[in-house]
Amino acid sequence: MAYPIDKKYYINRQPELLKQFEQEMKYWSPFVFSRYGEIQGYKILAQTRQEFEILIPKIPYIGGDENAFTKNFVESVMYLALYQAMQAAGFAVEETGRILYEAGLVKYRRPAVTPPKTNLIPKQVTERRLNTAALSQERRYPADYVFTFVPGTSKTFDYGFDFTECATQKLYKAHGAEELLPYYCYLDFVSAKVRGVKFTRTQNLYAGQTKCNHRFKTNGVTKAPWPPPFLKRKKKWPRLMSL
Repeated sequence: MAYPIDKKYYINRQPELLKQFEQEMKYWSPFVFSRYGEIQGYKILAQTRQEFEILIPKIPYIGGDENAFTKNFVESVMYLALYQAMQAAGFAVEETGRILYEAGLVKYRRPAVTPPKTNLIPKQVTERRLNTAALSQERRYPADYVFTFVPGTSKTFDYGFDFTECATQKLYKAHGAEELLPYYCYLDFVSAKVRGVKFTRTQNLYAGQTKCNHRFKTNGVTKAPWPPPFLKRKKKWPRLMSL
């Protein structure tokens, strides 16, 4: 069965998306300016905004408001825009990854990203996650995520998701930005670290494995050092700003 694709979904929401982008850029700005100076920093951020505007009409439709992951997907487009601007300025992907890492340490600790309160009981939450995962298996939109929900079966994790297809991976591949994927995926660890959640993942699609196996445990500890474990070579980076 073919499902309609709203080709103007993102275009019609451009003012809202640009407002969200400006908020995201506020997290990046201190680290861009501290590393590259005011003049070059403004050039990078202005180029990033321009790249994002160019990308908006090209963002693949994955279900719009009906897809809970649309917001996350749009954020990954913003990160792609930063990567493109940094590349144009002659900087390696590690530097883009470092900016996203530093910004994440601030962004994810804000109350705005605290999970919303819900009146659903645990059984209802599980059923909702199962239904969302089952819907993804229908593959209504080629650019979408495909995943299964994994209920916690032991003391090691409370619940998990196995992603066999990733919208962001497809997007970055289409734009020749696959090298950014490990840094984008590392933000899952950064978010969990800041929020006090134990997060593990032992398989990654970007590494050529068959899935990304996300596992979560409430009230745990996640380590997210810099440089990330996937970096084979170490570089000397400027000391992190005081957070």
